Amino acid sequence: MSNKKELRIGLIGGGFMGRTHTNGYKRVSDFFPELTHRPVLKAVCTRNEAKVKAFAEQWGYESYETDWRQVIARDDIDAVDICTPNDTHAEIAIAAAKAGKMVLCEKPLARTLAESQEMVDAIEKAGVPNTVWYNYRRLPAVTLAKNIIDSGKLGRIFHYRANFLQDWTISADVPQGGAGTWRLDVEAAGSGVTGDLLAHCIDTALWLNGGITDVSAVTETFVKERTHALTGQKQQVGIDDACIFHCHFENGSLGLFESTRYARGHKALYTFEINGEHASIRWDLHDLNRLEYFDHRDESIVRGWRSIHVTDGDQPYMDKWWVPGLSIGYEHSFIHQVADFLKALETGEPCSPTFQEALETQKVCEAVLESAATRSWKSTGIGELVK
Repeated sequence: MSNKKELRIGLIGGGFMGRTHTNGYKRVSDFFPELTHRPVLKAVCTRNEAKVKAFAEQWGYESYETDWRQVIARDDIDAVDICTPNDTHAEIAIAAAKAGKMVLCEKPLARTLAESQEMVDAIEKAGVPNTVWYNYRRLPAVTLAKNIIDSGKLGRIFHYRANFLQDWTISADVPQGGAGTWRLDVEAAGSGVTGDLLAHCIDTALWLNGGITDVSAVTETFVKERTHALTGQKQQVGIDDACIFHCHFENGSLGLFESTRYARGHKALYTFEINGEHASIRWDLHDLNRLEYFDHRDESIVRGWRSIHVTDGDQPYMDKWWVPGLSIGYEHSFIHQVADFLKALETGEPCSPTFQEALETQKVCEAVLESAATRSWKSTGIGELVK
C-alpha cells in the first residue's frame, strides 16, 4: 500500500445514508485495488455525542466530532461528505469549499434552486472536486441502459416514463420533524416526494435521455396536519405527499413521472421505461440486476421482451465482483460511486453528477413545484449542460 495516496474522509451525518457511504469507502479498495487513492475514515460528526461515538466505533472512524465546523477546520480532512438533512447542505458545502475541501453531497443538492445555485457558485470558485450521490446511475443494469441508448440501438426516443412509489407515511399518526421524520418537515426537507424520490428519477432521466425543457405537474398533500416530533404541537404539513408530472425533453420525446408515499404495498418501487423507434428498455429496482430489452428488428417469430441478467464480466462494473450469474445489491452502487470519484481524482476529470449537473435536476424539481402551485406549464431553464 506504500504507493497509495490517502483520501482522508470527514463524514457529516450518520444514520442510513451515513452507513451506505461509509460502506462504500470501506470496501472500494478491496474490489478496485488498482485505484491510486485509498479512503481513510478520519472523522464522523453528528450532534448527539453518544450516537456519533457508537457510529465511529462500529464503522471504524478514527475520531468523532459533534460540530461540523470542527470537521471542516481540521487539517487532516481532505474530503467532506454531507449526509445531513437538506436544510444544512448549503451551509456545510459552501464552508467546506471555501476551506479547500473536496465535497461529496447527498441528494438533492439543497431545498431550493437558490440554495443550490449558491453551492454551485462556491464549488466553482474554489475549484474543488465534487459529486452528488445520485447512486442509481451506478447500478450495472442502469449503466448498461445508458450504454445501449448511447449506441443508438433504440433509435429516436419517443417516451420516457418513471415512477417511485412508497407507503410509509399513510398513517396520520406519523410525525413530522426530528431525526427520523425530517423528510416530512418542509423547513428541513424543502419538498416531499419531489425532492426526495422524483429527484432520483429526474437525475436518471437527464442522464439517459437528455434535458427536460418544460413540465406540467400536480401535487397533493393528503394529511394536512401532523404532530411535530420535537415540539409535540400539531402544525400544517408543507411538503407534497404525491406528485405527477409530464414533460418535454430536448430530444423531442415525452416524459411521464409519478411519485407518492401513499401507494400501499410499495416500499421502494422505482422503475423506468424508454420507448424508441427500434427498441425499448425497462428496469425495476426490485429486480435491479436485470434489464429488459425489446428490439423490433428481431425476426418476427422470436420477437419479444428479453430479460438480460446483468452479471457478466463484460457488463458495467461486473468484472470487479463475482462470477457470471451471481448478483450484487443496492449497496454496491455506492461502492461504484466512490470508485468513480477516486478514478476522477487520478484523471482530473469531473465525477458525474457534479454539483453543476445536479443543479439541472434541481431546476426540474423547482419547475415541477411551481407548475403544481400555479396549475400551469413551467419552463425548467435547462440548457445543453446535461450529457
